[in-house]
Amino acid sequence: MFRLISVASLAVGLIAASAPAAWAQGKAANSPGDYPGKPVRMIVPLAPGGGSDIVARIVSQALTQQWGQSVVIDNRPGAGSTIGTAIAARATADGYTLLATSSSFVIGAALYPNLWYDVVKDFDEISMLASQPSIIAVNPGVRAKSLKELVAMMRAEPGKLGFGSAGQGTASHLANELFLMTAGVKGTHVPYKSAGLAATALLGGEIQFMVTNMATAVPLVRSGKLRGLAVTSARRAPSVADLPTAAEAGIPGYEYTTWYGLLAPAGTPKRIISRLNGDVTKLLNAPPVKERFGAQGLDAQPTTPGEFAAYVKSELAKWSGVVSTAGLKVQ
Repeated sequence: MFRLISVASLAVGLIAASAPAAWAQGKAANSPGDYPGKPVRMIVPLAPGGGSDIVARIVSQALTQQWGQSVVIDNRPGAGSTIGTAIAARATADGYTLLATSSSFVIGAALYPNLWYDVVKDFDEISMLASQPSIIAVNPGVRAKSLKELVAMMRAEPGKLGFGSAGQGTASHLANELFLMTAGVKGTHVPYKSAGLAATALLGGEIQFMVTNMATAVPLVRSGKLRGLAVTSARRAPSVADLPTAAEAGIPGYEYTTWYGLLAPAGTPKRIISRLNGDVTKLLNAPPVKERFGAQGLDAQPTTPGEFAAYVKSELAKWSGVVSTAGLKVQ
């Protein structure tokens, strides 16, 4: 059993209270017909430079151009994305504070049982933005040339092969745990401080395999420094079209994609949610944004608010099950 020590329950309230005064005052909403009548804050609950930040900046720039009104990125990382999410949940529901988040939105909720906010009740979904599959990769020194061979090795010697992640309880950790559960095998988890350090460990042979993100893995697979065995999406990825999906490679039922989405505090006027959804859908279907996403290995994924809400609920149920089965605990 993994035991995670978290200060999220204490830190969330303290840091949420520190939101800039400029956003805490003077928030009276314009009428929905005038929206947006002033700059919009887009909270990213993860650090700059990561997937959520990249997606948010592409979308915010496109919205700024579309509206002629600034959309300002506000990075609020910490406690597995729960601190920034808490700030967004407490914001005035007038459309001038949005949350650009990722799969960590539901993974955090699955891991931290004492969060004072509810990801289903305290947010209104606007649209999914993008999705990105991962790659199941091995160090070239591992004799497995296919996913079936890797699984056979793990069944023959349970726990012998090690896999890395960006840390216990992170999305990359749970992606690997879900793979083990689906394949019915055991591996040894070796947590690192970042996904980059885990990839370096895989290159050096400290660990033998890993479910890792496309941005990190694709250049290493193409150069032969890592051996890609499968992609984790339901369909093959254009950037590595020669790699089969996990289902095609013999592990039906295993699917993992990092998704990114846009939400607002619960109670945001429906006309504003509708306006946001329409504008976001328009820009996600536009060639410039699709091309910028494609360069990052991202697929644009516009949805209706209802479709996104249903997906959030299904993802929360899935990851709650993974956390329970993997024996992850938070105190």
